[in-house]
Amino acid sequence: MSLRGRIKLLYCSHFFVTTTVVDFFQVFTDENACELLIKNINHYKNKYNFIILGYVIMPSHFHWIIEVKKIGTKSDIMRDIKKYSAWDIMEYLIKINYGYNNKITASAQSYSNQKRKFRMPRFDDEVIRNEKMLWCKLHYIHNYPVKAGLVRKSVDYKYSMVQEIMFIEINQYWN
Repeated sequence: MSLRGRIKLLYCSHFFVTTTVVDFFQVFTDENACELLIKNINHYKNKYNFIILGYVIMPSHFHWIIEVKKIGTKSDIMRDIKKYSAWDIMEYLIKINYGYNNKITASAQSYSNQKRKFRMPRFDDEVIRNEKMLWCKLHYIHNYPVKAGLVRKSVDYKYSMVQEIMFIEINQYWN
């Protein structure tokens, strides 16, 4: 698979990343699917020693901002999270007969040597170039559930890091 110019990003460390489920299937409306994704993210966070600056899991995709350290690259992190969380989530969905088995199988037909396909083949990313861009992307991530009509206030959305960020900001303000 081509690096699409990613070689130029080897010395960058902060990224806004998005990955999407094939055909925008809304599998992350299921809390167990969200928990399986979070479990995989935490596993690879420990393996690759990256920092999550913000995230939101939407019904068909997730956004996050990460700071990549010297262990592994953004591509390594995304490859492993996409691959292993897909396996876990697909197994779960098939087990509960959620109705996605046919969709996941049909999505794989256009890919050689694959029986099932859970995520779109690539992920989207942007380098976070400065603090202003970081805050802009964090605002976007945490207000997305409100904009999508999933909640009235961003702090009410369960699969977001907004509560943690607000707690940190409040503690910094008062300390």
